[in-house]
Amino acid sequence: MDPTPDKIYVSRTVENRYRKLLRGCKTFLQKEDLKDLRKAFRMVWNSFPESEIASRESKMMQCMEVSTLVVEEIGLQKTSVISSLLYHSVSKEYLDAEQVRKVFGDRVAGITSDLVRMDRIETKTSSDQAENFRKLLLSLVKDVRVILIKLAERLVLMKHLEDYPEAERYGIAMDTFHLYAPVGHRLGLYKIKTEMEDLSLKHIQPEDYHNIERKLTETTAARNRFIRDFIHPIQEELTKQGFDFEIKGRTKSVYSIYNKMQKQNISFEEVYDIFAIRIILNSPPEKEKSECWRVFSIITDFYQPNPQRMRDWISVPKSNGYESLHTTVVVPGGKWVEVQIRTVRMNEIAEKGLAAHWKYKGGQGDSALDRWLSSIREALDAPETGNTDVLDSLKINLNSKEIFVFTPKGDLRKLPVGATVLDFAFDIHTDVGCNCTGAKINGKNVPIRHTLMNGDRVEILTTKNQKPKKDWLAIVQTSKAKARIRSVLREEERKNTEAGKEILQRKFKNWKIPLDDIALKKILKYLRVKSVTEAYGLIAEEKVNLPILKNILLEKEDTLHSPEKIDESTVGNMVRRPEDIGKDDYLVIDEHVSNIDYTLAKCCQPIFGDPVFGFITIEKGIKIHRQNCPNAEDLKKRYGYRIVKAKWTHSDGNAVYQADLRVTGMDDVGLISRITDVLSKDAQIKMRSLSVQTSNNLFEGTLSIFVKDANQLDAVILKIKKIKGIINVERSGI
Repeated sequence: MDPTPDKIYVSRTVENRYRKLLRGCKTFLQKEDLKDLRKAFRMVWNSFPESEIASRESKMMQCMEVSTLVVEEIGLQKTSVISSLLYHSVSKEYLDAEQVRKVFGDRVAGITSDLVRMDRIETKTSSDQAENFRKLLLSLVKDVRVILIKLAERLVLMKHLEDYPEAERYGIAMDTFHLYAPVGHRLGLYKIKTEMEDLSLKHIQPEDYHNIERKLTETTAARNRFIRDFIHPIQEELTKQGFDFEIKGRTKSVYSIYNKMQKQNISFEEVYDIFAIRIILNSPPEKEKSECWRVFSIITDFYQPNPQRMRDWISVPKSNGYESLHTTVVVPGGKWVEVQIRTVRMNEIAEKGLAAHWKYKGGQGDSALDRWLSSIREALDAPETGNTDVLDSLKINLNSKEIFVFTPKGDLRKLPVGATVLDFAFDIHTDVGCNCTGAKINGKNVPIRHTLMNGDRVEILTTKNQKPKKDWLAIVQTSKAKARIRSVLREEERKNTEAGKEILQRKFKNWKIPLDDIALKKILKYLRVKSVTEAYGLIAEEKVNLPILKNILLEKEDTLHSPEKIDESTVGNMVRRPEDIGKDDYLVIDEHVSNIDYTLAKCCQPIFGDPVFGFITIEKGIKIHRQNCPNAEDLKKRYGYRIVKAKWTHSDGNAVYQADLRVTGMDDVGLISRITDVLSKDAQIKMRSLSVQTSNNLFEGTLSIFVKDANQLDAVILKIKKIKGIINVERSGI
């Protein structure tokens, strides 16, 4: 049995709406096209299940209202009309997507499928997410017509918002205002964008909306009289000079008036440009510019223009194709009036956006297509196109570098391509990332290494027993997640070190064995580790048999209880005595450290000019430390007999020393670039490395540089502190 019988019976209301749709399509519908449109209508009408028959008529009316708007306001044609009729039934699964493909082809099926995908995205919006959501919409679809149909569908929904439960209206209005209206603006659909803003304001700020609407109604008669008096001399002169034109008085939208009142903190009566005069010329293409400027000249003959309010979008159109000549003039009495001068073509593009733009550019070969594409490239960010019908081939490819995914509450998150569940978890919060065990993506359980896709809805699964591991660094892609994991691992290592050190010190105290360098050296040798930190970590993790350590240390007890002695002659051979120092023994330091029996300590990185002292080590000669080294107090207290005075001698200026700085500032785009500019251009400092991590709109970085002496380092620190956005700069190892 044919699922779409030729004869179906509808009410007069539905029939009238259908006929209105046909009238809108009359400029492009051929005989075969009309058959397809009727087939689509019957297909949708017959798709409603028995349980939905009662609401079928209202749903069909709304579908046809969307289709009519797609044709009349945006200027799309057959493929878009059929797709907009079908997609509601496909979304509700009344119709099978494959069935649509067989009957109407790949093009309609593709648009319908993308509309369904967009329909199923839930959002929790705020103004700061609008740009991300716009990119998500563009990245999810392959055909720009999907965006245009969705805008039409959203406007129709707003017109019928009173039919929805009151609790849902505010959220829908916020979505419309923050997400869909900005997209309409980018595509040049100013009429649709304006209606969306007004209808959104009606439900977001109903009291303000109705107050402005009431005052507009109350002033209509006076405003009409003023407009009539204003345009009368212009109309006479334009007619006299043979122009084919139309003059309209356009009142500002309710939202536009509201916005101006809020921004300027003024009352309704103080908004001077409540309305604008629009002069629309029916000019041939070759005379458009010249005739618009002639009309401008006529207007300024009658009224004084304000040069500050002149806008020439005829010579240089906006990136979305908008063309118009705007001026604001003053009339006797001091009232200002905005006048917009444009042609019929310009006016249609202003209201119907890119679809109308192509209507006027199409059919003229590849060069016309290229010109049109260049005018909307900025609006659509990164379109790709072939050289045939632009509405068939325009592709959006914004997902080459980033994806957009949702939290369970509908918040939108932007991540790089290749980001995993673990990246998403750390993007939410460090604690969520640290305790992450996996996720539910679109209701399905996945592991932490699962790669996210555009539009995924992600619910992170956590447990308090989970802790970050080193192999997580290979799973995550974002620098934010890597920095958080490293930070947590370092903190965990620090805690382990402190715990292991405390355990070892307690045991040594019980054993009555001193925990000095010799003992630690034997422990490191036994455990086969290179650092005391590693040894403490193993002890904290209970991977060391402490009684065995005791036995090893007691094998040569005498060496442990007798501190190492270094005789005075040994120290004297290491110390050189400059003539200007007097009787005190000093270790004299110059920049040629490689030729002398001492090295610069890595813990505090002394540089020429720092107050320093020498510490005699067991195997590595003398190490030079800054006086304010973190280890200085402990060294002087426990090994005072090994401390020698030290002082820098002169420098020939050729040596450089590494210094590490801790830099804190606001997480601001370009701040790192400003720091590197100061180092390379202003201070002429060579940078060794820079590592940065961000949190809560702040960044913390470690900056390694090479300087000649302490004075130069102080000057560099001062220059960095003066950079806008820098909170603090200090030297590491203090």
